[in-house]
Amino acid sequence: MARIFGRFIMEATHNPCLRASFIRQVIEERHPQRQKINKFEQRIVLLPKKSKNGGSMITIDFSGKNALITGGTRGIGLATALLFGRAGARTWLTYKWGQDDYSALYAAFLEAGAPKPVLMQADVSVDEDTSKLMAEMAEQGAEGVDFFISNVGFAQRTMNLNEYKKRSLFKTLEYSTWPLISYSQAIRKTFGAYPRRIIGISSDGPSHFYRGYDFVAASKALLEHFARYMSIHLFEEGCRVNVIRFGSVKTESFSAIFGEAFFDYLRANGIPEEMLLSPEECAQAVFALASGFMDAINGQIITVDKGMPFRDNLMMRYQESREEQG
Repeated sequence: MARIFGRFIMEATHNPCLRASFIRQVIEERHPQRQKINKFEQRIVLLPKKSKNGGSMITIDFSGKNALITGGTRGIGLATALLFGRAGARTWLTYKWGQDDYSALYAAFLEAGAPKPVLMQADVSVDEDTSKLMAEMAEQGAEGVDFFISNVGFAQRTMNLNEYKKRSLFKTLEYSTWPLISYSQAIRKTFGAYPRRIIGISSDGPSHFYRGYDFVAASKALLEHFARYMSIHLFEEGCRVNVIRFGSVKTESFSAIFGEAFFDYLRANGIPEEMLLSPEECAQAVFALASGFMDAINGQIITVDKGMPFRDNLMMRYQESREEQG
C-alpha cells in the first residue's frame, strides 16, 4: 500500500490537475472543519495550457470569486481591479467622491474581458457606510468576499510640530489604518467568514523621511502592526494577511504634483524614470500575493520598489557630482 501511495504522490507532483485534486483531498480529510470555515475559499485548479513556444503555462482562474477593493476607481486600486477582473473575479470597488461619468472605467473592463465592476460609494471611516456597503453586496448576490484589498490612504500634511493635531491624527487613522480591521470584521459579520486573503496597501513612509508625510507614515506603520497581529488571529480561519509597501508610484496625481521637472531631475541624477513603479506593476504584486501560490507568506510586510532606495543615496549623488566636476 505504501508503495502504491508513494507512486500516486510522484504522479501527482508531475500532473497539475492530479496534484491539485490530491492536495485538496488530503486537506479535507485532515481538516474537515475548514470546509465550513472557508466556505468561500479559492479553489485553484491548475490547468496546463500551451504557450506560444509550445511549453506549458498555468493560468489562475478567479471565476466565481469576489474581490472588494477600497479606493478602487483610480490608481493602484483600479489597476488591481482590472487584473482581478481579467482572471474572472467579480470586483466591488468603493469610492468616496464620485465623478459624473464612469464610461471610460467600464470600457476598460469590457476591453479586458472582465466582468463589469460594481461601484459603491462608501466612506471607509464611517461605520454606517460600511454596514450599508455589506448589505448592498449581499442584496446584489455576493455570498462572501474572497479577497479584500485595503487601499485607501488619507492624511493631513504636517510641515512642522506646531501643526500636529490629535484630531487630525485620529482622522488619519480612521481612513488609512482602521478599515483593514473594520472591513474584515464587517465581512465576517455579514457573510459568516473572513476574506481568504487580506492585503493592506502601505508605502515606504514608515522607513523614510518625506516632508509633510508625518501622519501618513504613522498610519501606515500602525496598519503594518495590526496586519501582523491579524495574521495570527485569523490563521486558524484559513486566512492570510499581508501588507505591501510600495515605493514611488507614477500616477496621474503624482505627475500633476511634481510635473515633468521631477523626471528631468531623476534623469539628471542617473536614475531612469523606469525605476518608478506604475499602478499596473503594483497591481501585479497584489495579484501575485493573492494568487494562492504564495500562501506560505503570512504576516509579512513586503517591499516593492524596484530597488530604487538602494540605488538612490547620498554617497551616489556625491560621487556623481565629483565626476561631473572632473
